Amino acid sequence: MTDASTSPTSSPATLVTGASRGIGRAIAERLAADGHDLVLTYRERAEEAEDVARACRASGVEVATLQVDFADLDAAARVVPDAVAALGRLTGLVNNAGITGRIGGFLDAPIEESELVFRVNVLAPIVVTRAAIAHMSTARGGEGGAIVNISSGAATNGSPHTYVPYAMSKAALNILTLGTAREFAADGVRVNTVSPGTTFTEIHAAAGRPNAPEERAPRIPMGRAGYPHEIAGAVAYLLSSDASYTTGADIRVAGGN
Repeated sequence: MTDASTSPTSSPATLVTGASRGIGRAIAERLAADGHDLVLTYRERAEEAEDVARACRASGVEVATLQVDFADLDAAARVVPDAVAALGRLTGLVNNAGITGRIGGFLDAPIEESELVFRVNVLAPIVVTRAAIAHMSTARGGEGGAIVNISSGAATNGSPHTYVPYAMSKAALNILTLGTAREFAADGVRVNTVSPGTTFTEIHAAAGRPNAPEERAPRIPMGRAGYPHEIAGAVAYLLSSDASYTTGADIRVAGGN
């Protein structure tokens, strides 16, 4: 963990999971530009995480990094306390870390892989979100806050022939948003979702289909895949005061799909 100031300030203090590359990196850099002090998690790419942290610090904000494997739920449970220790407070959370599993037909998806997908994409966000809400809730003495869950357009189309278990996990994340948004609206905690469509990131290579953005482009109304900064803009909005009356929403950033 890289230390950051523990003195509370009036700046937003936000935890972004899975921030060393792709959409997570774009979110971190956008939030830094907007004045958020940050805690950024990464799983194994320490040098890339520090590169993101340096880029964010150039905006004049405090940044800490945490190495976390969200398949380990005990480690996930320590993330919010560590973030609060690093920044002194927490007003925002972006549940971005996630995995897809291998691209392929439903009958070919190993159950062990599906179990891992659900552990990282559903159980870990539950653990982290519980801790964040307990810290933020005005009913518990907190100052309120905002949470953004990074879902996927797959959650509503099922992703047949691609990764049905991944789509299922993201549908579960959507319900985490809806349930917590309604349960904690009166406690000063807003919870929303951003659902990217196909985006130019390394996640496709990890799933065994590095050219997926180009292959899917003809089926996207806008004729192209998205870029990470286009997702980051929606997240920044939901964490801002402009979204003060927005909770339980899902912003679909998917080129018309």
